[in-house]
Amino acid sequence: MAEKLLKSNIFLNRMRRIVKSEQLVLSILAMIVGALAGCGAILFRDGLLLVQSLFFGSGEEALHRHLSEIPVWQLILAPAVGGLIVGIFIYKFLPEKRPHGVADVIDAASFHDARMSTRCGIKSAIASAVSLGSGASLGREGPVVHMGASFGAWLARILHLRRSASRTLLGCGVASAVAASFNAPLAGALFAHEVALGHYALTAFAPIVLASVTGTVITRIYYGDEVAFLIPGHEIQSFWEFPAFALLGIIAGVAAVLVVRAIPVVQKTANRTNAPLWLRPAVAGLIVGLIALVFPQIVGVGYGAMNDALNESYSLTFLIGLLLAKGFAVSICMGLGFAGGMFSPALFLGAMLGGAFGMIATSAFPELSSGYSAYTLVGMGAVAAAILGAPISTTLIIFELTGDYALTVAVMVASVLATVVMDQFQGGSFFQWQLKCRGLSTRWGREVNLLRTIKVDEIMKREYETVPLTEGLTTVREKLINAPYSELFVIDDQGKLHGTITLTDLRHAAFDPNLGDEVTAGEVARSKPPVLYRTDNIEKAIKLMEQTGEEHLPVLNSAEERHIIGFVHEKDAMMAYNNALLELQSEERGDAPPKLF
Repeated sequence: MAEKLLKSNIFLNRMRRIVKSEQLVLSILAMIVGALAGCGAILFRDGLLLVQSLFFGSGEEALHRHLSEIPVWQLILAPAVGGLIVGIFIYKFLPEKRPHGVADVIDAASFHDARMSTRCGIKSAIASAVSLGSGASLGREGPVVHMGASFGAWLARILHLRRSASRTLLGCGVASAVAASFNAPLAGALFAHEVALGHYALTAFAPIVLASVTGTVITRIYYGDEVAFLIPGHEIQSFWEFPAFALLGIIAGVAAVLVVRAIPVVQKTANRTNAPLWLRPAVAGLIVGLIALVFPQIVGVGYGAMNDALNESYSLTFLIGLLLAKGFAVSICMGLGFAGGMFSPALFLGAMLGGAFGMIATSAFPELSSGYSAYTLVGMGAVAAAILGAPISTTLIIFELTGDYALTVAVMVASVLATVVMDQFQGGSFFQWQLKCRGLSTRWGREVNLLRTIKVDEIMKREYETVPLTEGLTTVREKLINAPYSELFVIDDQGKLHGTITLTDLRHAAFDPNLGDEVTAGEVARSKPPVLYRTDNIEKAIKLMEQTGEEHLPVLNSAEERHIIGFVHEKDAMMAYNNALLELQSEERGDAPPKLF
């Protein structure tokens, strides 16, 4: 460990001597992460299409056009077989036996100092590629974001960077992944701040933008200057349409709430059946295959069907049918454990909802309508903004795809209203719901999150005095005089913490000359004192000190071994929190250069 740290410090010092600026060093590292995430996005997309060609005989984005040509048994069984493979893979190889995605990136950024497992990121990407390639009705952006973030966390880990720099590199991976997915560098940069990091830090903005641009450039070199959707030209006919766009935003928010609420219903139903975790994705795949007999558009990512909706290729009844079928399929796939994201499904649902709404609005007021494809775009932005909790990013994606300012304003209005509806009735985005299920919340405030990111083993003191359980009072008195903070830690013959001794605990025995070695440390010690473990955070430490009145608490290595490794003083806990808060405020204001380590 020390050798690795020395090597990383030498590497960073050499870089700083060359460029003579830590901000420039961080920018170079950001471009490295952006390149890794961009290449990862390409590999994931090509791998997904390869798996898709193996299951369905076609590696085209518009898969639904090919599905009518394959045998019925293949259409039904391919998603089920893929689900079985994915279920076994997740059960055997992924932590917590579940798919990982954007919520885990937010968790890492908010609560774990931007620490993520690169192996988990790659394994999750493999599981998602097989899921989507075999027909799971989910999205490809979430897995790419998770993988890109894990690359940023990997680089920060091997270079042993500070917390703020590590969070920045994690955000760089997110930005590059989103930008590479949509050919939208500005939206990628803002998505990283808005969703993954949860705040806008000026010192992090430049590196994240560079990473986003790097990812975009790499994918443009590989795929050309193509966009995710083939957008027809639009022109807002009248500002009297904006009430209709606002109404669409409200309806989009309701649709987002219904989809997110359906997922735990599916999970609870599956739990009541006691079906094994590894089998559930296969059941979801079978259901998707059956739905695909009527609506093959819901199979896989669904970009081809979204392009058809944008080009006004579907009837009103078919749009409504696709909306209901996709919503059901998404809740089944996500609830039963298929690996994949929610970005593409949100766009799909928004496209069908917006298209259907646009057809109704156009038939009612044909002279005021911009065409129902305009409503399709607005619906895509509104539902995605509500489900992802990213109204700014989704609005910018639409703007970068269309270049139409007036339409972008319409998307902004609908997205904000949809997000408000989602917040009021669901309590936040899909990712916030996932975190809430794990007992976490990004809404506790930055201060509380800071308390939870600082572990006690980072601030504990390692100079302490121990005394054996059978030691006589004479030695206890001598050691107590020289002990830090006048406290001894009593250990048994196995090295486990038995109790503590302070002057208060000794009371009259401390200075009574008639009491000698016939009284042992174990007899005067306060047994079962309040303790902390090395993985605890300073929030727990401060709360425990408030509850017990203790000014310092022993830190143990684990609940099983109970070997003391240090102690935490109240002053040190508050000082660490104050320093972290000052560093965060400095980062957000941009009034100090970033510190790498």
